[in-house]
This record gives sequence, C-alpha cells and structure tokens, in this order.
Amino acid sequence: MLNQAHMTSLFENATEGIILTDSKGNIVIVNPAGEKMFSYDSGELNGQPVEILIPEKFKPHHKDLRDGFYEKPSNRSMGHGRDLFGRKKDGSNMPVEVSLSHYRRNNEIFVIAFIVDITQRKEIEASMLKQKAELEKITEKIRQLNAELEIKVEERTLILKEALQRLEQSQQELSEALDKEKQLNEIKSRFVSMASHEFRTPLTTVLSSASLLAKYTTTEEQEKREKHIGRIKNSVNNLNDILEDFLSLGKLNEGKIDKKTEEVDIRQMAEDIAEEMKTQVKKGQRFSFEFSDTCKALTDKKLLRNVLINLVSNAIKFSDEGKPICMKGIPVDDQVVISVIDEGIGISEEDQQLLFSSFFRGANAMNIQGTGLGLHIVKRYVDLLGGEVKVQSELNKGTTITFSIPINE
Repeated sequence: MLNQAHMTSLFENATEGIILTDSKGNIVIVNPAGEKMFSYDSGELNGQPVEILIPEKFKPHHKDLRDGFYEKPSNRSMGHGRDLFGRKKDGSNMPVEVSLSHYRRNNEIFVIAFIVDITQRKEIEASMLKQKAELEKITEKIRQLNAELEIKVEERTLILKEALQRLEQSQQELSEALDKEKQLNEIKSRFVSMASHEFRTPLTTVLSSASLLAKYTTTEEQEKREKHIGRIKNSVNNLNDILEDFLSLGKLNEGKIDKKTEEVDIRQMAEDIAEEMKTQVKKGQRFSFEFSDTCKALTDKKLLRNVLINLVSNAIKFSDEGKPICMKGIPVDDQVVISVIDEGIGISEEDQQLLFSSFFRGANAMNIQGTGLGLHIVKRYVDLLGGEVKVQSELNKGTTITFSIPINE
C-alpha cells in the first residue's frame, strides 16, 4: 500500500504530462499536468483516441506510426531531427518533447507518453537567433568604421560608443537566456564572454582618447594629439583583427570558402608578410628565413597567406622583445613542409591537447589580447589545402608550428 501511495503521488504531482494509452490507441488516463497542458478538464480525455491531441495535418500519418510502434515497441524519444507539436482543446498547437515507454499486462500492450511543453524554450531560441543577427549587424558596422577612421574620428567614436552600449545590452540579454536554457550550445556562451572582453578594451581606449583629443587645441599640443590618434588607430586595428577572426570562422562554418589554385613562391610570400608586419614587431624582434630554392606549390594563395599571417602574428604576440622569429620551408616528397618558430612563452602539454579548438586560450596567455580563434582557423585552412598541422612547444622556451601542404593540389 505504501508503494502504491507513492506511485499515485508521483503520478498526480509530476510536472511533466503523462498519458497512458491501450493497445487500440485510446487514452486510459492522463495526469493533472497533462490535462492542464492540453487545457482539458479532469477526466475529459479518458477513453478518447490519442489522435485528439495530434494537430490536424499530422493525424492521417500518426495512426501508421502508432501501429508501427505497437508492432515493435521500444522505449525512446520521439522527433529526432524535426519539431513535434501537440493540439490543445481550443485547436491551437504547441511545441512539445515526447518520450515513449511501454509495458504488457494480461497480454495487452500499454504505452506511456511523457510530454514536456517546450514553448518557452522555442521562444528563447528565437530570441537568441534575433540577438545573433543584431550582433552581426553591429560587427559589420564596426568593420566599416575602420576604413574611414583617419577623416571621421569624432563621428566614429560616437558610433563605437553606441555599439559598445548595444553589445553590453546584448551580453546581459544573452546571459539571462543562457541561465534559463542550459541545453544551449556551449560555444555560444564562450563567444559572448570572449567578445565582451575583447571588444571592451579597445573600445574604451578609443572613447577615452577621443575625449582627450578635444582638450588639446593648441599647436604646442600636437604631440599629445598624435599620441592619442595613434592609440585610436591601434585599438581599431585590434578590433579589425577580432572581426576578421569572427568572419573567417563564420565563412568556414557556412562552407563559403572558395579556393583558387595557382603557383605560389612560398619564400617570397614569407618575406612579404614579414615586411608588412614590421610595424607590429616588438623592440629587437627580427625575422630569419630558411627556404629551399624550390619551395613552391600549386595551391590557394589567399588561404596559405592567411595561415602564415596568423602564425607570424602569434609568434610576435607571444614572444618578448629581442627574440627571433624564424620561418622555414622545404619540399619533402610530394609535400611542402613549412614551420614558424619562436622563442616565446610556450604552451603546456595539457593546453596543447586543445590548442586547435575554437575560442581556446592557453592558461599562460589569458592576459594577452586575442580571440582564441587563430590556430583553430589555421587548422581549418590547412585542412582545406589538403595538409596537416602540428605543434611542438615547451613552456618559457618557445613554440614551433609546422604544417604541410601538397606541392601540386
């Protein structure tokens, strides 16, 4: 009797809807939560065919599905890869999750359906998609600002301030939604946290420097003006790097990367990249090159260039002043093997296991600006080029990133 009382209490007080049907598909009993969910009075559903709870357009097909389940009954969740809906008493539909179980009694099969109303979850998902689209619009606005900075500092400062406010507001809304919906993708949570941190620092620099510029009005203060203009330019360049990482990741995930094969002189490309990045090197940092005369490949020039720029940028960022950066390249069989070597802070063995994951940052790199996307994008690009990428590193001694691509794709 005690167990029966517990079972009755469990059935009556369960927050999920519970519906028991017999072998003919007729409803035997529904718990209070299920009756409330479908807006029926107590006992009103008993004896009704289960199709009374199925939307009109799905009813013709549902009987076949039900018969198939009775032939081969199993405990399972329904609706993989598609949305399920239930029909309320007033004829309206609601999104639901359904799990089925069964048992036999006196040679008759009975089916138990556990039903959850996921209307709120669907509303949160729709809200998240809307917020994501808004973030993409804001990101595109900031990217456009970079091209006009030199002649529209005051105008862009105002727009960037507005963008920061909107990003902070979006962060708060996203955080609240994530608290309510635990099953949301983990990568979204990391994106919100990282984007908020990485955008705030350069944007704050832009806003503070722009405010100070207005105070320096005399010719004698030109040096101070140039100092703050330089800070603004550097901050917007940092923003542009972050946006490029986001855009590259988006294109990769959407499969929008177009490849164009041509002959590439890899040594010349490495020297050109080093020349372009001289403005980023720290005091005393220098480049060296060790390439064979035949270090060429038929490959996509743009993708290969992006790989090298990412690796060289990391070598500069994670190395101290006065440390060398070496680029090597040599043909091996039908591959070209290319390495970027630094004597920087290095990467622990534990962190190396996750190094090419999206948004991952090493424990010793948390105080260095970055999105955690660079090496993830490098790995994806090298995969597109038909190659492989490996890492060798030791803490406080440096890192060697080596990748290979086919000589003739």
